[in-house]
Amino acid sequence: MSKVAVYPGSFDPITFGHIDIAKRALKLFDHLIIMISVNPSKKTLFTAQERKWLVEQALLDEKDRIKVVINEDLTVNKARELGATHIVRGLRAVTDFEYEFQMTLTNRKLSPTLETIFLMPSEAYSYISSRMVKEISILG
Repeated sequence: MSKVAVYPGSFDPITFGHIDIAKRALKLFDHLIIMISVNPSKKTLFTAQERKWLVEQALLDEKDRIKVVINEDLTVNKARELGATHIVRGLRAVTDFEYEFQMTLTNRKLSPTLETIFLMPSEAYSYISSRMVKEISILG
């Protein structure tokens, strides 16, 4: 049986840190489903379809092991639907941990068999966020 994980996020836009986490996850799992999360209350720079295309292009060399989907449901519901057993989350810094910890406990209540694993990006990417990339781009 193949090991499948989901890697959810807004990916608005995808960064080198996201790519690094995805490639690290592929060392642990046979297949990785990158889940473009759509949150109606969150204003994004790119549409969900544009983000999907950007992720596919950024990980073209892994296209046989990666699938990119758009998700408007709870992550745990979509993960179960897609046959995943794990959720992959990236941690850049200690400040990410509290939010991720709360989300993991909530997900565990909703789906006790779905495990979350945390991966850290390479040091070179640990301070890069989509928010910073957007701000730099907008300001030129």
